[in-house]
Amino acid sequence: MARAIILGGYGLIGAACLRALADAGFTVTGIGRSATAARQIDPRAAWLIRDIPAITVAEWRDILQGVSVVVNAAGALQDGTRDDLQAIHVTTLARLTEAARGLPLRLIQISAAGVSPEASTHFFRTKADGDALVRQTANWVILRPTLVLAQEAYGGTALLRAVAALPGILPQVMPETRVQTVHVADLAAAVTAAANGEIPHGTEGDLTEAESHSLPDLTLALRRWLGLPEPRFKPRLPRWTLSLPARIANALGLLGWRSPLRSTALRTLSDGITGDPKPWADAGGHPCRPLAETLASLPATRADRLAARAYTALPLAIATLALFWTLSGLLTLVAPDRAIHILTSRGMTQTPATALVLGGALADIALGLLILWRNFASRAALGMALLSAAYLAGSLFTAPDLWADPLGPMLKVLPGMVLALWVWLVLEER
Repeated sequence: MARAIILGGYGLIGAACLRALADAGFTVTGIGRSATAARQIDPRAAWLIRDIPAITVAEWRDILQGVSVVVNAAGALQDGTRDDLQAIHVTTLARLTEAARGLPLRLIQISAAGVSPEASTHFFRTKADGDALVRQTANWVILRPTLVLAQEAYGGTALLRAVAALPGILPQVMPETRVQTVHVADLAAAVTAAANGEIPHGTEGDLTEAESHSLPDLTLALRRWLGLPEPRFKPRLPRWTLSLPARIANALGLLGWRSPLRSTALRTLSDGITGDPKPWADAGGHPCRPLAETLASLPATRADRLAARAYTALPLAIATLALFWTLSGLLTLVAPDRAIHILTSRGMTQTPATALVLGGALADIALGLLILWRNFASRAALGMALLSAAYLAGSLFTAPDLWADPLGPMLKVLPGMVLALWVWLVLEER
């Protein structure tokens, strides 16, 4: 039985390729750095848990023994604390192609429509450098998809769904931008055809539908796909309104967040996401289905609508929690006497009361800042809920009369605790 390995096997594209190749009879191994993400995609599949750019040439030679197909579906859109485009798109392929020299395998590169050494973004330029390395191998195929649509949604497609799901309104942004799409199943089928040798060596082709769509039309199509009513308002937003969100998203990228509002994603969208389906058809590839057929084959569910709404609600919830906890801690540190008096007036001595108040303020600030850091956000949200519960429980012993206060200072803790629990529940690693 032929063996295949997939770099980035638990990503949107990689996971579809993993399943398609397995269904086609290949013995498939996925490679990625997160064991949690791998288990969530397919706990029964074979996985090699490694940071792909860190794999050496010698290690690749061991990994490639007996392998007939390598699919590179690994990639990142912009440099950040977790991503180095040069390492992912170029260094990885330099080592992989060196290790593959002389081996009887086919390398299938998942690139992107629009790549070139002179492209406007570092993403496209590093992708082009990676493609050049692939061309130096003995047996290769390079596939360049446009905007990939699937039942699942990450990054830009998740953002488009979120915009489409806004209640009563559908902002019109970049109306001149043209976008073409491709069904993830068509992409996976193209990979399978290339893996089976049905596509000639040296084929480079865009995987895309024939027609293009304006960005507002695409968003409206997604809104209708979600089963939502027509928007009452369609305000046209000038492009400059995205400058501040892009800067904020870039800053959050330094904290590990991969927002599709970062400058690279917006620049890519501004340039348009289009391709030419003819070279793929000339190579014998099956044509990709149009947008209407793609959406019809992926019926939206209640879970899709909830996910689209939650995509907008989640950053708002995190920002609210960060602001509330950080400010509450700072205000207590600036004027701790009132909080200390609440405890001492009810029988607690000065020293432990001071320690509790100052310690709680520092804990509040720490949690408020940690929730902004992607690697700690989920644990910080859970910590907020647990600390809130501790505050409530402690108040029953130290200041039970506060529960009867008409202003409800203790009861008001409950909504914040529930919000923190919601963030903890919905925030997961890809």
